[in-house]
This record gives sequence, C-alpha cells and structure tokens, in this order.
Amino acid sequence: MTTPPDAEARRAVPPVICYPPETLPPPDLALYARARQGAGKVAEVVAPPRDAVCFRVAAGQFFRITSIEGPQVGDLNLWNANDLSERFYSGKTRALHGTHLTTGERMWSSFPHLRPMATITEDTLDWYDIDSFGGSVHDVIGTRCDPYTHRLLAGGDYHHCCHSNLTRALAAETGLPLREAEMHVHDVLNVFMCTGFTRDTGQYFMKASPVRPGDYIEFFAEIDLLGALSACPGGDCSAEHSSDAAACYPLRVEVFAPAEDALRGWHPPPSSTYDRSHGT
Repeated sequence: MTTPPDAEARRAVPPVICYPPETLPPPDLALYARARQGAGKVAEVVAPPRDAVCFRVAAGQFFRITSIEGPQVGDLNLWNANDLSERFYSGKTRALHGTHLTTGERMWSSFPHLRPMATITEDTLDWYDIDSFGGSVHDVIGTRCDPYTHRLLAGGDYHHCCHSNLTRALAAETGLPLREAEMHVHDVLNVFMCTGFTRDTGQYFMKASPVRPGDYIEFFAEIDLLGALSACPGGDCSAEHSSDAAACYPLRVEVFAPAEDALRGWHPPPSSTYDRSHGT
C-alpha cells in the first residue's frame, strides 16, 4: 500500500477529548472526608487467593480494599443492591475519566441510569501516576481473566479465573443458579493492577503491581451497592493472570458507616433524566 504524500499532516492533526469532564457533577470530597473521620467499621470480609467474596455497602457508607499479605491485584464488580440490571459500566467510566482511576474519580452505572455508583476518596497508590511504559494502576481497560479466553489461547480449562470466581460468589450471595449469575458478571475495575497499551502495537499489557501490604483504595458508596471482589489468580500480574503458579495473597474489604448526621444534606444521585421515549 502506498503512503499518501500528506500522511504526516494527517497524523499531526491534534486530538480532541471526546467527553470533557469539566461539566460532570463534582463529588463533594470535603463532605466525604468529614463524614469519614467519625465513621466506624460495620463489616469486614476477606477474598482468599484465587477466589472471590461479595459484600454490601449502603448508600452513604465507605468501603476500603486493602492488600494485607503480599502484592495482589483484584477484580471488582459493583451492582445496585436492589436491582442487578444496574451495574458498573467500565467503558463509559473509561470514556469519562480515562484508562485508570484514582482519587476524586467515579465508577458510573449502566444505561438507562448513568449515575455515580461509587467515588474514590483515598488511594495510597496515587503517587504512581503514568510510568515510562505508559502503565498506571486501577485500570478500566482490561476485562477480567476468564475461562473462555483461556481455552481459546491455551486450549485448557481453568476454573479460578476472576470471571469464574465472581460468578460463584454472586451465585452464593444471591441464590441465583450459576448460569444466571454469570450473566450479571461484567467488566471490572482492576484494583491495584498496573496496565497500559504498548506504543508500537497498541496491545494491552500488564506488569508487576506496585501494591504492597498496607496499600488501599477507598470508595464512598453513592447508592446501595452489592460488590464482588476476586483476588486474581495472577497475584501481582507480573507474568500471568490465569495461573496456579503465581504467588497469590488475600485482599480485605472493610465497610465503614459515618455518624448519623455526618452527611446532612447529601442524597444519592438520581438516575439519568434523559427522556427515553424519543428513540430508545
């Protein structure tokens, strides 16, 4: 194929941000910080290595995911606790905030709601920024390790992929049959995972996570949430993400409830007000 004479001029056209974030409703981080100061722990669960757990967080509460024994990444799913059809929308979150999330950014829900589900209020890895390879942490570009892709690429069956772990955890929590629960499992926030795209081929890459025991990411629940967290079988994802050989460690989830009047004036965000009768 012949390169056109104006190829460099075409490449030099400057990019335009698709969804400028300036008009997004801003989170009241100062209010959240004040509410967090007097909050007490009301629940705690631990996701074992190569397994997943579910947890529930009421609107106005906080939840924290912590590395407790060794470098470990986790795959996080969120649903509206009262309606599983409203769930985390990783693609729209990526379009609104970028490929990786940190403090002050939000996890948005699926259509027709499109509202904040959770806001990141603390992140001990926010210092990492973007490294020389283009990598960063807490990504919304990867999907989740799953047995279908594993079979496609490796020809075998592996039953502790994050997709499978999340499916079993959701089925156990809700009483849904496994096949029905699987339909609700969705693309994730890859907590603590360090990822990016190669500059030469544009391929999704992972590298050893910078997370260490004691590091955490904390969220404010904007609506009533049912969450599921899988401790990825790849451990810190320095080599593989579907492996029985990688060193894997548990992840802890804690839920904190503020004092009764700490969020005076705050209300859960409403669903989108778009009038669906005009074409959807």
